[in-house]
Amino acid sequence: MENNDINEIWANSIKKLEITLGKDICDMWLKPMKILEFSEGLFKIEVPNESWLKTIKDRYETPLLHALTETTNFPCTVDYIIQKQQDVPSLQVPPIVRVQSHIKQTSREETKLDPHYTFEGFIEGPSNRFAYKASEAVVKKIGNRANNPFVIFSAPGLGKTHLLHAIGNELLKNNPYAKVLYMSGEDFFTQCIEHMANKSTTPFHKQYENIDCLLIDDIQFLVGKNRSEEEFFYTFNSLFNNQKQIVLTCDKTPNQLEFSERLSSRLLSGISAEIKRPDLETRIAILRHKRDVNNFDISDDVLSFIAQGVQANIRELEGCLYRLTSYASIHGVNATVSIAKEVLADIINTDQQKYSISINKIKEAVCKHYKVNLEDLNSKKKNNSIAWPRQIAMYLATELTSLSLPEIGREFNRDHTTVIHAKEKVKEEIKNNTFFIPVINLITEEIKAGDN
Repeated sequence: MENNDINEIWANSIKKLEITLGKDICDMWLKPMKILEFSEGLFKIEVPNESWLKTIKDRYETPLLHALTETTNFPCTVDYIIQKQQDVPSLQVPPIVRVQSHIKQTSREETKLDPHYTFEGFIEGPSNRFAYKASEAVVKKIGNRANNPFVIFSAPGLGKTHLLHAIGNELLKNNPYAKVLYMSGEDFFTQCIEHMANKSTTPFHKQYENIDCLLIDDIQFLVGKNRSEEEFFYTFNSLFNNQKQIVLTCDKTPNQLEFSERLSSRLLSGISAEIKRPDLETRIAILRHKRDVNNFDISDDVLSFIAQGVQANIRELEGCLYRLTSYASIHGVNATVSIAKEVLADIINTDQQKYSISINKIKEAVCKHYKVNLEDLNSKKKNNSIAWPRQIAMYLATELTSLSLPEIGREFNRDHTTVIHAKEKVKEEIKNNTFFIPVINLITEEIKAGDN
């Protein structure tokens, strides 16, 4: 088949996927791929790297195959080929030998790293496995184009900062001469303001030019701060062009951050990894690890009680453990489930009702009220009689569960931008239509009643 025909098939398939998955997803994950050839229903598609391939196979392969089959009118399969990386030399820092003893080792004070955050102390589970493995890959091939920049995103308290410090600590463990710097987005902003106040003639980004790995936590702090964002852009370019590693964390996907187009495109050029809410087994494993490290005398049944009651935030999960053990120590008692219920009542009892609500319960209540079929909410149908109930269900999912926007989107075969649009549209209706408020309240009561 001619290349023009192949390119046309690919372009038409992408157009179909933009309707079902959303333009942002296609721009971020599908358009960078390249069709190499097509023969007898088999597409050979080139992907940038292994992490990219994993994301495509886990999330987007089914809709991709459907779109290709629909475009060609022929059952299609895909064979993925990983793009050959140009030979990019790994970052070489002077080896640890006596003749180089005059080279100053990097101190903890300089790096701002917390030595307690390590890979060994991070509990790996299904919710964070990709982010964890990608973090390890960064350390093994620091500055390699395949892993640069590396962006970790999640809701607060799920382990982004832990992994950020762990990357830095592991780098220094492997090579004490590496120049590693950890800072928050707020720190970067403050330094930028101070630089402007001092009216220095030296470009701001020059102070980072000797850094081998820059770790910035909560980069979303720079959104809307135009001068700081611009300076970060120059800093990013300087490090990136010199094959230095950049690792960032944020509370949203990189394309959700309202940065300038040129900065957004750079953040999206590397690897992004989401950390989701940990499942029950991972939460229990985290508590067991904390118990063993601190030599707490607390049984597994109490840990299970805490893990079942606190589902969305690891920081809060650990906080409950420390509060309970402190209470038991002060009062000279053993921490039992009944004592845990009393001591942690303000946290666990408040959260349990919220986290027990499932997406399916929300869908069922909305379908019952609007007399639509459950499968219609996940379908491609866009007529208002289906689209409006779907938007209401998405809105209620953002209000009644702790799922992230991408997670909610996947429950409806949509992307996170569709969820954002639905939420804003329903909120606008609530604001402007007083008759709509009782409808939302009625559906909400139905959901909660069905979950009790």
